[in-house]
Amino acid sequence: MYSRHHRKVRIFFAAIDAAIILLAFQSAYYFRQVLPFSFEFFLLPPVHVLLAAVAVGLLTAITRWMNVYERLETARAATVLRITLEQCFAGGIGIVIVQFLARIDLSRSFVGFFLLFAWIMLSLFRLNSRGFAARLRREFGATHYVVVIGSGPRADQMCAFIEQAEVHGVRLLEVIPEQDAPLRVPLLLARQTIDEIVFAVDSSHLPALEELFLLCDEEGVRTRVAVDFFPHVNSVVFLDRLGGAPLLTFSAAPHDEMRLMVKRMVDILLAAAAMVVLAPFLLAVLLLIRFTSPGPAIFRQVRCGLNGRRFIFYKFRSMVDNAEEMKESLEHLNEKQTAFKITNDPRLTAIGRFLRKFSIDELPQLWNVLRGDMSLVGPRPAVPEEVERYQRWQRRRLRMRPGLTCLWALNGRDRLDFETWMRLDMEYIDNWSLSLDARILVHTVPQVLMGRGAN
Repeated sequence: MYSRHHRKVRIFFAAIDAAIILLAFQSAYYFRQVLPFSFEFFLLPPVHVLLAAVAVGLLTAITRWMNVYERLETARAATVLRITLEQCFAGGIGIVIVQFLARIDLSRSFVGFFLLFAWIMLSLFRLNSRGFAARLRREFGATHYVVVIGSGPRADQMCAFIEQAEVHGVRLLEVIPEQDAPLRVPLLLARQTIDEIVFAVDSSHLPALEELFLLCDEEGVRTRVAVDFFPHVNSVVFLDRLGGAPLLTFSAAPHDEMRLMVKRMVDILLAAAAMVVLAPFLLAVLLLIRFTSPGPAIFRQVRCGLNGRRFIFYKFRSMVDNAEEMKESLEHLNEKQTAFKITNDPRLTAIGRFLRKFSIDELPQLWNVLRGDMSLVGPRPAVPEEVERYQRWQRRRLRMRPGLTCLWALNGRDRLDFETWMRLDMEYIDNWSLSLDARILVHTVPQVLMGRGAN
């Protein structure tokens, strides 16, 4: 099914969700009023309207953030119930924060009833929405007729995809070999309704079909070209423009500028807040390092950042002052491929071993996050010598801004072998979302507090 059909359904589902949330809000309000509690609860009309709008906006925004609509058709019932519960719980936290900031006196039982009703109503709708979604896509407009031009495995695969979309109102009208297309397509256009033509041909045949493209353009028939003949395995394909020139773009890393901007804003806010809150602790650690071993308290090193850009990386010094000079003599103890890592590294100071175990030595990198060199979540920044030894597929990890934590932090940290570490970074890049960042941050905290997996 085409992505534009997904967008229509998401918009429709968002509207239904908003109506359900509003119904749950009103039901909880009236239910709370009729209960024989000693504390009488009511909202003035302006506050009532404002709070209802906040509740609807919060829960629908959380739904979009959690990508609920994309998972409805394939998710199991238990997963739908869990996701909806998480959405309502997050919405409840948001309402409490709004209540505190706006100084609104809310009944706790009303908030509880609202979240309970919202969870039940949304769950019931979503559990019964799978067949409805298909009917909605099918009935959203007239039957959509498609012609495929091409032959061989590529055309066969495209036809199979279109046939799978028949339940959504898409019909495969005809398949025409590329050599017959210049003669047959004009005749077909003259006598048959055709909504779009898909060219599933080898790139070498495209120049011979130029007149056919022009014909479709003149008649206003939508045309699509299957671009799977380009050898891109990890890339997302989209059309962009430079001035007036259309560009077919392949991106093997996240490219949504709006979501990346939100990620950057979250980085700045959380890093700044953490530095302010932890300032006394950071100062105490700095002084402790300075007075327990000779050398500077802050270790500086050149690392590779986004797309290989080099920057100065900051850590609390956890090793002796001449640790870098000792590295060559300890090469035979290295336990990892490409990266340098030794369990019980002899260069660690007494306080440094403790700092490493609980990742306290990484805290100065909050400054790197504020500067834009790093993010809170992302592949760890590598030293240039390691990058030079990367295999080609491993270099793709440089296409994401490096971070303080990532998927590897939840799967063993320093216990992982180098290749597993790299593959987890690729998995993060391929599946990146703001919600994935949030989950990684939430799960990293207990890992760090317990000192799990760090050497």
